[in-house]
Amino acid sequence: MKKYYSHRTGKNPEAIRYELPMFVKLFKTLYLDFLNKDYFQQNFGALGADIEAQMFLAIRKSGLWPIEEKCNNYSEDDLFDVIEFLYDCVSEPIYRYDEWSNHGDSYDTFDRETGKQEFRDRINQLLCDYREGYELSEKGEILESPEQGLEDLVLANLPLYDPENVEQRVESAILKFRRSRSSLDGKHDAIRDLVDVLEWLRPKIKEVISSKDEDDLFNLANNYSIRHHKDTQKQDYDKAIWYNWMFYYYLATIHACIRLIKKPESQSP
Repeated sequence: MKKYYSHRTGKNPEAIRYELPMFVKLFKTLYLDFLNKDYFQQNFGALGADIEAQMFLAIRKSGLWPIEEKCNNYSEDDLFDVIEFLYDCVSEPIYRYDEWSNHGDSYDTFDRETGKQEFRDRINQLLCDYREGYELSEKGEILESPEQGLEDLVLANLPLYDPENVEQRVESAILKFRRSRSSLDGKHDAIRDLVDVLEWLRPKIKEVISSKDEDDLFNLANNYSIRHHKDTQKQDYDKAIWYNWMFYYYLATIHACIRLIKKPESQSP
């Protein structure tokens, strides 16, 4: 999407991030566009189908339908729930021209994957600039966007080492962290999961770095209430800020340690 002058030059603070009222307006326009192009016809069914009941069964909230009327009063959680629900319902209609009629508005079939991809691409153009930044994943979950400048770290694949004990656990921790939004407990658990991976790697780490550097890797987690539970641990720090830093620190550390561990293997004849 093209950035205009005041956005490019940083002279328009509203061009960087926007809040819920503006996001709702942008979402409503996007939703009506997909609705009017019949992208929800396959799942919403024939006119008169009880879509409100379908939404309630899926989301377990009432008062969300009809979307174009109710969305102005949505909370952030309501809006995110509805976006995920619509992603599960969207399909691109494949038009069939009927030579015996005066119009071509009937469909042979629907293309679910193309519809989902188009919806995801367009909603992510809105989500990326909403508040801290979010994205709708291919699995249909709204996740926090990685910190600016650290996207490559989050998306990078680890060197193949031990899928069950390292790669899968790291991937799970990343997903848990990005799902957490404002939940400090979820972010705390994700950081602890990364530290647990380092603990599993510790015997090998001892072989490639000094004992002091090895201790430093775990001092942060041990002294700031990430692992264990002692009255000597620090508690009076801004967790919303420090948890983000700790997460990226430990994620980068795992990448570095695995590369150090595998380095002798690549150099062996």
